[in-house]
Amino acid sequence: MTESVRFDRAVDYYDSTRGLSEGAVGAVSDLLVAELRGREPVLEIGVGTGLIALPLAERGVRMAGVDISQPMLRKLLEKSRDPFPVAVADATRLPFADGSFGGAIARHVFHLIRNWEGAVAELARVVRPGGIVLVHPGDLTPIRWAAVDRFLEVAGGRPFAIGLDPRDTEALDRAMSRHGATGRALKSIPERLDDTVASFLDQMEVGYHSWTWDVDEETRRRAAQAARARVRERYGAPEELEEPLEIAWRAYDLP
Repeated sequence: MTESVRFDRAVDYYDSTRGLSEGAVGAVSDLLVAELRGREPVLEIGVGTGLIALPLAERGVRMAGVDISQPMLRKLLEKSRDPFPVAVADATRLPFADGSFGGAIARHVFHLIRNWEGAVAELARVVRPGGIVLVHPGDLTPIRWAAVDRFLEVAGGRPFAIGLDPRDTEALDRAMSRHGATGRALKSIPERLDDTVASFLDQMEVGYHSWTWDVDEETRRRAAQAARARVRERYGAPEELEEPLEIAWRAYDLP
């Protein structure tokens, strides 16, 4: 029985809410390939529909992926002409021998895992000495974080994450350092957001995002309206706001 958030219900719209622009996909792939070259094979936990892993595989990186959601993995396989190995598996109990991989990737996943430090320990176990773990905790803009925080406050003071708060990189650094890993920030990548703040608020109101899923409809709508009011009060009309985003990955070098 997993204690992680399963994304079965999001499979039909996941790519539209978590995808990157074409330019950012290329820039992120370049960044990660430079770190992973000579360190294959590479495992992605929470591989989902393959938004990160598929472009890397197309560039020749030998990938493997695990996810707890079978529908998400089926979507990945539908998208791939030459699929890499995938498995239904929990990141806190990886079905691999010690040192099976030269590198690992975790994007937008530790906040969904209650025992996220256990997932860190598993990555440190399955990645061989001298390998690397690449992590992108999350990428909301300050305006969207303000909206999320107000929504959660009105919805009863619930937390955004059952696991690691994506903003707490110090906690992530400490967890990785317990396994001897040294952290460093990679060059950030500017991204252009296709959706507006207004559309993000609309998604919040209808319950697209995992942190809204266990909020009843009436409370969810009330909390979303409060979030909308907070944004308008602090930043202006949600339909008109421009939000530069910096995609910030961290690399952890294992001893």
